Amino acid sequence: MRVGVLGTQARDLVNFRGHLLSELARAGHEAFGIAPGGNEATRTALANLGAAYVPIQLDRTGLNPVGEALGFLRLWRTLRRLRLDLLLCYELKSVAFGTLAARLAGVPRRYAMITGRGTTLQGATSGLQETLVRAVVTRLYRMALPRTRGVFFQNQDDCTFFRDLGMLPDSVPRRIINGSGVDLAHFAPRPLPGGPVTFLFVGRLLKNKGVFELVEACRILAGRNVPFRARILGPLDTNPNGITAGQLEAWVDEGVVEYLGELADVRPALAAAHVMVLPSYGEGTPRSVLEALSVGRAVVTTDAPGCREVVAEGVNGHRVPVGDAGALADAMENLARNPELIQRFAQEGRRLAERKYDVRLVTADIIDFMDCGKGKAHDGAR
Repeated sequence: MRVGVLGTQARDLVNFRGHLLSELARAGHEAFGIAPGGNEATRTALANLGAAYVPIQLDRTGLNPVGEALGFLRLWRTLRRLRLDLLLCYELKSVAFGTLAARLAGVPRRYAMITGRGTTLQGATSGLQETLVRAVVTRLYRMALPRTRGVFFQNQDDCTFFRDLGMLPDSVPRRIINGSGVDLAHFAPRPLPGGPVTFLFVGRLLKNKGVFELVEACRILAGRNVPFRARILGPLDTNPNGITAGQLEAWVDEGVVEYLGELADVRPALAAAHVMVLPSYGEGTPRSVLEALSVGRAVVTTDAPGCREVVAEGVNGHRVPVGDAGALADAMENLARNPELIQRFAQEGRRLAERKYDVRLVTADIIDFMDCGKGKAHDGAR
C-alpha cells in the first residue's frame, strides 16, 4: 500500500513518527511523511528510515479564511497526486483539513490521531475571537472524525471529551495508545548530576504549558532560600497563547530561570537535570516527560489529562493542581530538599518507560489498529 503520515511540522515526522514510518516501510509499504517546513536534512532523515518526504504549505496557527482555503486546496491536490491507500493524520489542523481533503482526493482508508486538545479546546484563552475559533474547530472535528476508519487517542480523558462534545460518534472505532512512545536505547539511563538540584522544562513556550506558573514557583523557592537551578528549553511559538520574547528575556534578566533555546538533541540537557517539570494544563501524552522517564529523571507535573497518566504520585514524581504555583513550588522544594526521593523516582520512572512507553510497543499497536502490518502491503493497492 501507499501510506502517508500527515503532520503540521516536518521535524516531528522524524522525532515523533520516525519509528512508525520506518516500520511501515519495513512491512513493505511505500511510506510518505507529509508536512510543511522541511528541508534537505528532513528528506535525508526520512529516506534513511525508508520513507519519502512530501513538502506541503499548511500554516499550523493561521486563521485567515482565504489563506486557510488555499492551504486546503493545495493539500487536496497533493493527496490526489500521491494516490494514497491510507492516510494517518495527527495534530489539529492536519486532522481537520487532512481527513476531509483525503476523502475528496479518494484516499479510501483515513485515520486520525488526537495528540491533545490544544490551546483552542482547552479554553486557555477567552474572548470573542477565541470563542469563534473554538466553534469552528469543533465543527471541523464533527465533520472530519466521522469520516475516518478509526481515531487514536493518547488518554481516556480526551476520548471522553471528544465524545461528549459530539465530535466523535460512537460508530467510529477508537484506540487508546500510550502516546508516541520513546526510544529506550536512544534515551538511555544517565547518572544524576552533581550540584544543586536542577529543574528542567522542555516544550513549546505556551501559557497553557504552565510556564507562568513555573516562573512564579521559582520565585517562591528563591524566597525560601532553596538551592536550585531552573532551566527552560524549547522554541517560542506563533500561537496566540505563546510567551513573547520580551517576557522570556525579562525572566532571564530577573535571574529566576535560565533559557537554553531550542536544541536538536535534548539528551545533554536531560543529563544535566535532576527533575523534569511540566505544569501543563493538559496534553495527549507529553513526549518530553516520556524522554525524561527513559533517561531516569523524576517528574513534577499536573493532575491534568495526559499528564496524570505518566506520573503516579509519590512513585515516580509529584502531581499538582493545574494553575497552582504554590503547590508546584511545594513539590519542587520537597525534591530539592530530599535528593534520595529524586533517586527513587528516577529509577521508578525508567521502569515505567520500559513497561509501558517503549516506542516499539506503541508502533505495533498503531499498525495493528490500522491493519497494515507485514503481509498487508498490497491489500487494496491501486
